[in-house]
Order: sequence, then structure tokens, then C-alpha cells
Amino acid sequence: MEKEHDFIPERAKWKRQLFRVIFKADTKSGKTFDMLLLLLILISTFIIMMESVAIFDAKLHRTFVILEIIITVIFSVEYVLRILTVRNKRAYLFSFFGIIDFLAILPFYLSLFIPITKYFLILRMLRMLRVFRVFNLLDFMNDGYYIVTALKNSSRKIYIFLLFLMIFSVIVGSMMFMVEGHREGFESIPQSVYWAVVTVTTVGYGDVSPGTPFGKFLSVLLMLAGYSIIAVPTGIVTAEMRAKRQELGKVCDRCGNGDIDDNARFCKICGEKII
Repeated sequence: MEKEHDFIPERAKWKRQLFRVIFKADTKSGKTFDMLLLLLILISTFIIMMESVAIFDAKLHRTFVILEIIITVIFSVEYVLRILTVRNKRAYLFSFFGIIDFLAILPFYLSLFIPITKYFLILRMLRMLRVFRVFNLLDFMNDGYYIVTALKNSSRKIYIFLLFLMIFSVIVGSMMFMVEGHREGFESIPQSVYWAVVTVTTVGYGDVSPGTPFGKFLSVLLMLAGYSIIAVPTGIVTAEMRAKRQELGKVCDRCGNGDIDDNARFCKICGEKII
């Protein structure tokens, strides 16, 4: 969550108090402030979704616009107050939540010139991540750290896997192009490659399907291979997550088991007490 960017000097007591309300959730006023922000985010998201429904937009367009303006003004004032009350302004502006706070208001002002960009206001949903801080659920963020770290450590293996998958899809798609003989959906190699990607990922839109016996046989092989292929990146990331957890987490001194929950008091394998 947000780091504590050093309090403002004594001469600006109101800024320190406002800083605690805006950036912290350890006081009643701070929690109330955050809960109101979360509520406004939900209302804003609901408005954006309803605006995309023609029947609602036709009846309530003016109301939606007024509510969007009010909410955006509140978020704009809040963003300015965050900048004013934080000492290390650069650290906040370029932090994860600083960028998200900025993106929460930018689309509205862009929509004054490019109307379609107003739908980017849905990015305000990212501000809901503050719910972890409000309800003291920061431990869940540690689990998110394991996932991000595992993905980062697995990136090289995943890139190689994706390259193999691309090559495999191009080859199979080209084969299907020759087998189907320019039938509907297989008029070109790119269209056939599209079919191969949809099939091997087991998405199966059904908009393109082979008609020849050999084409159907090739499809069966590709669909069966798809189940095996999907398991590869899952296994890679899972192995990295397990390794990272063993590296940073607890390890049983007796049997060496590293798969130990954070709140565990005894090893699940040998029953040894965990220090």
C-alpha cells in the first residue's frame, strides 16, 4: 500500500492531521474517509456501466453526467490534497497508487475533447485495492507478492513456451490450410492459424471448423494436445511459487518440509513443532 512519505514539518500541523486522514486507516476519521472513497468508486463504476446501456443512457444521461462531474471534482480535490500533504511528492506521484489516483481523474478531462475516453474511468476500480489497507488485510498482499515474484522468475521459461506455441500454431494452421483446400474459414494461412490458436487453447468459438475427415482428425489431435499445453505454464509458475515460499517461509528442522502455512505451529508431515 502507500508508504509513509515522511510527515510535514511542525509548522503545518493541519497538513500532518490531514495526511493521517488521507493516507492512513488507523483512525476513525481515516477509515471513514476511505470508506466514502470506496463508495464513490463503486457509484462511479456503476454509472459508467449504465451509460453503456442505451436504454438507461437515453433516460438518465443528464443525471449520469452531473454525478460524474461531482465525483470527478471530489477525486480531483482529494488528489490535490494528497500532493499537498505529502512531503516527498515525487515518491507519491510515481508510486503505484499515485499513478492510479491520477488515472482515476484523467479520462474525465480527456473526455471533454475525446468523448469515448470517458469509459477509461473504469480504471477507478483499481483504487479498490485500498480495501486491503482499510480492513487490515495486508497479509493478502504478501500472497500477491509471491504470485508476482513467481511470474517474474518464470518469465524466461514462459517466453520460450509461448515461442514454441506460436511456431506450433503456425505449422498446424498451415497444414490445415492445405488439408481443407480453401474451404470457408480456411481461405488463407492467417485464418487457419487463427483456428489453430483457438483450438489449441481449448477456447473453441465454433466460428470455424474443418469439414474433411483428415481435417477433423487433425482437430482432435490438436484439442487433445491443448489440454497438455495449458498445463505447462501452470506447472512452471506453481513450481516457482513453491520455491519462493520455501525460500522466504518456514522450513521444518526435522524433515525439511517447506510447505508450511504462515500460521502453522506444527509441521504437517512429521508433526515437529515449528519455531
